This record gives sequence, structure tokens and C-alpha cells, in this order.
Amino acid sequence: MGEIAPSTSIWSRIETLRGRIGFYLDDIQTPLGVTIDLAITELVLISTGIFVAETYSLPPQVRLFLDVLNTVILWIFVLEYLLRLWCAENRLRYMISVYSAIDLMTVVPFVLGVVDVGFIRIFRWFRILRLIRFLENKRIWGNINSSDAPILVRILFTLFAIIFVYSGLIYQVEHPINPQEFSTFLDAFYFSVVTMTTVGFGDVTPITEAGRLLTVLMIITGVALIPWQVGDLVRRLVKSAAQIEVLCSGCGLELHDKDARFCKRCGTGLSDY
Repeated sequence: MGEIAPSTSIWSRIETLRGRIGFYLDDIQTPLGVTIDLAITELVLISTGIFVAETYSLPPQVRLFLDVLNTVILWIFVLEYLLRLWCAENRLRYMISVYSAIDLMTVVPFVLGVVDVGFIRIFRWFRILRLIRFLENKRIWGNINSSDAPILVRILFTLFAIIFVYSGLIYQVEHPINPQEFSTFLDAFYFSVVTMTTVGFGDVTPITEAGRLLTVLMIITGVALIPWQVGDLVRRLVKSAAQIEVLCSGCGLELHDKDARFCKRCGTGLSDY
């Protein structure tokens, strides 16, 4: 019995450490949890900005600095993914989850970078989708906490993320073959916007089969998804305009109809109204 106790104690400490790390990776209430979320969010934005900047002509010193910074950020992402996998209660379920798939698309191009797998680099543009994890929270950036604010931000971000990802993909497949029309990320972004909004000026056109396939997908997405997202955004804005912000003492709900006397969620009287 005396030999089992030390190993049991070590295992208990490991489990305690695992629980704490898992808690702070998902927590958005404590200062440490908020700091971790904001730090990862900023790293995602920085790494995404590096990808965009690298599509332009840069001095060798600047490009070298960006490459080093990007490598450091990617190692942090690899460590974060391994920690999330280790802390998951059901690792198999986590590995097949949407968030895990996005995280894998973030780190796989870097991990496989030692092998010449050119096509896998296309997934690096999906890194912006990692921000969806943080937009799912009811409280974001520590200041926005109304019931509709995260939804509105998520809708706007979804629209931006769709256009951004398509821009990165079309740039990745067209630039090597058609550098005159897709010379920078801004060219690809412009093409994505005019294509997905079905304006289609025709001044920039893809010439590769992959680029044309992406263009078809852009048009389908623009016709099917963007009007739905914009319509949802307008409905949310109209709904918010028809409501007032009164904090319910029972459940904490903030938005209520202008003529409400009781909370629609828990029935508590709105005495402050």
C-alpha cells in the first residue's frame, strides 16, 4: 500500500493540472481565461495579417522577420491544439469536432512543411475561421454582453470570413499561373467581393480549372448564403431596435420588449423599468 500512494498522488496532480488547463482554455470569466482567449485571438489576427502581407513585395529583412514570427505563432498553435486534445474528456469526439478540424487545418500545413506538399498550403487561409470559437461565447472582448451582440458580431464575421477564405484560395491557385491579374491578396479580395455579390465586372478572370471551380462555388455561396446572413442581420437589428435594455434580476436577461412588465425568460417582474 505504501508504494501505491506516491503514484496515486502524482496521477491526481496530473489530473488536477489537466483540469485547470482545460478550464482556462475555455473560460471567459476569470482574468486569466480572458487573457488567454484574447492572446490567441490576437495571434490568429497577426498570423492572418502575415499571410496577407507576404503576397506583396517586401524587403528581405521584413520577410525574414515575418517568417520567424509566423513560425513562433504556429508552434504556439501546435502546443494549444495538443493541450486541448489532452484536456478533452472525450478525445475521439474532440478530434472529429468542427473546432478540432479548424485547428488541424491551421497546424497541418506547418507540421507537414518539412515535406514538399504544395497543395496542403492552401489550408492556411482557413486560419481565420479559428476566431469562430471565440465568437460563440456570450461575452466577447470583455465588454459586449447583451444577448444579441455576439450574434450580430458572428454574422458580420461569417460574411468577412467567407470572403477572406475564398480570396486566399483563389489567390493560392491563380497567382502562380496568372500573376498579372492576381498579383496580391487585394486583387483576389476584390475578385471575391464582385463575384460573390454577383456584380461580376469581368475585369479580373481566373484561367485555371481550380480557379474557375472556386468562382462557381463563390457564386453559389453568394446567391445562397450571403442574402441569408444579411437578412438575419437585418432581422436582429430590427428586433434590437424594438427592445429596451433592462436587466432582469432573476436570470440576467438584458433585452425585453418595450411594453414588457415581466421577464419573458423567467417571469421575474421588471421593477427597474
